[in-house]
Amino acid sequence: AVARLGLATPEVESKECTSEEVLRRVQDSADMATDVSNGAALPKHVVQTAATQVLAALAATALPMAAKADDVPPLQSFGAPQMQQQQQPGGTVRVSGRVTYSRLLEFVDEGSVKRVDFYDLGRTAVALVNIAGREQQLVCDLPGATTGLIDKLVSKNIAIEVHQPDKPNPLLNVLGDVAFPLLLIAGLLFLRSRAPGGGGIPGFGNQGRAKIMVTPETGVKFKDVAGIDEAKEELMEIVDFLKAPERFVKVGAKIPRGVLLTGPPGTGKTLMAKALAGESGVPFIQSSASEFIELFVGVGASRVRDIFKQAKEKAPCIVFIDEIDAIGRQRGAGMGGGNDEREQTLNQILTEMDGFEGNSGVIVVAATNRSDILDNALLRPGRFDRRVQVGLPDVKGREQILNVHIRNKKLAEEITLTDIAKRTAGFSGADLENLMNESAILAARRNKKAISMDEINDATDRVIAGLEGRALQDNSAKKLIAYHEAGHAIVGTLLPYHDPVNKVTLIPRGQAKGLTWFTPNEDQSLISAAMLKARIAGALGGRAAEQLVFGTSQVTTGAGGDLQQVERMARSMVTQFGMSEVGSLAIDDGGFMGPSYSEDLSRKIDDAIKAISDECYLNALNILMTNRACLDRVADELTELETITGDRLREIVAEYAEIPQKLAAV
Repeated sequence: AVARLGLATPEVESKECTSEEVLRRVQDSADMATDVSNGAALPKHVVQTAATQVLAALAATALPMAAKADDVPPLQSFGAPQMQQQQQPGGTVRVSGRVTYSRLLEFVDEGSVKRVDFYDLGRTAVALVNIAGREQQLVCDLPGATTGLIDKLVSKNIAIEVHQPDKPNPLLNVLGDVAFPLLLIAGLLFLRSRAPGGGGIPGFGNQGRAKIMVTPETGVKFKDVAGIDEAKEELMEIVDFLKAPERFVKVGAKIPRGVLLTGPPGTGKTLMAKALAGESGVPFIQSSASEFIELFVGVGASRVRDIFKQAKEKAPCIVFIDEIDAIGRQRGAGMGGGNDEREQTLNQILTEMDGFEGNSGVIVVAATNRSDILDNALLRPGRFDRRVQVGLPDVKGREQILNVHIRNKKLAEEITLTDIAKRTAGFSGADLENLMNESAILAARRNKKAISMDEINDATDRVIAGLEGRALQDNSAKKLIAYHEAGHAIVGTLLPYHDPVNKVTLIPRGQAKGLTWFTPNEDQSLISAAMLKARIAGALGGRAAEQLVFGTSQVTTGAGGDLQQVERMARSMVTQFGMSEVGSLAIDDGGFMGPSYSEDLSRKIDDAIKAISDECYLNALNILMTNRACLDRVADELTELETITGDRLREIVAEYAEIPQKLAAV
């Protein structure tokens, strides 16, 4: 490079060397050219700049001058397939660099190209080029059309070699065609073996999900079922028919083909089925309706056929289908419509229960929470002959259920199950079981040897209202909440049709900062308009107390939940029970489609709801204004003690007013 600049420097020996050696020799030459002691005429920085520019220009051409790469990779590292040089059999072609297509054409025109090999279906060319007396292998990526290059190569008599891609081994192709289906079949067989019960591939054709208990051992007997005597009697009759059918056949009776258990969640429908399995002594097939439906059409109907086939083989037999509303909805309902997978499954159940072939010796017991949405064909006699309502237990039923759930629990002597049953109105069997379990957990947490009434009361509050929060600090907020709860309690106590107060507390639970518990003396099957208005007035007692004591501008959001209850009860009185000036009408709100009645009727409904709310609010406000001293007394004691029992509350109120006798429920 220094010599090309025309500098008077010692002659550089020309020989093949590495790129590092080239750079070192250029640096030495630059140092010699700028050595003042040797008579150099150019400044050092001028020579260094010129040498740098020359080296950059040489690097841009990708053509090293008298240099060889230290370790040049084979051709495949540049993207071209590996090839064998014809002149040296068995040797791998090594390349010196890449060149552009235009530069390759220049080499051809100059006559420097000796040979060109085409690879990758003509997309890559490797040219043997003579540069400065040394042959170099250069790789060039060719454009789509290379006819111009080939014409030039032919006209220059340059050797051309086209390399075809390696042909795949035919044996490997055959093995690939056979191996993939074999692997697929092996995988499916593996999934089949791993599926629950070995019944089939999960989600496809698995028809063996029904649990068949030839000798039912559920651990539940009819003695374990309490509080639902009517439903238990119906199922016990079926067990009697299975065990001694001759007693019924003598009088010409036929066994019911199906029994539908309906009722709210937690009332014991599944427990009844378990007891039926434990008492019957016949094969018992259990399945859930949701297990029938899968992604593929026809799977549900196939599973139904499989279950009833097994049931008929083991007749007499009982088939229990839980949550039958998953497949038993009315056909044609909904936005989708059509004969989809669910409807095919339902049709198959209808056919199996009472089709052309009949249903000899198989009793179907089903459970649902939504009997109102079931298809009419499913409910007709001949399929589900009996519909057994399993409702919430009454006071006596709750006491019987509590007796079942305390068998393995230690209770304190002062506990009476009757008191617990009275306080737990509206509890289902599952709720009562959870209540006793929570009571036992609290007793163990407090290191007690037996469950006391304190644990039961705390567990009841926890089940109904949620976890206990931190106690309120003595400040204005605590005082306001005390007046709010005192308003609820006093209004409820002085209204004859209101439920009696059980407890008033300022201990937060859930989202409520304070609570007033009302407990009816007995279960109410029918509720009068006077009772509903009394409940609305009691719910508004908290807001009325806030307004009376702190003023209209200081009422708080604490009455938000109360106002929602008021709106629901008042709207039900107007639109469902016909207890307003609108008339004796049951008005449907239309659901998501919107109301189907006129705007005039809608305005009358709103006016009637407001009239009921205003009437009850004025009643509550009048009671508290008349008994302001009682309100202050209850609020002060509640602030001090944080909890007042119902009996203590009535003692305080009796000092200021006459407590009316609570009228019994209808």
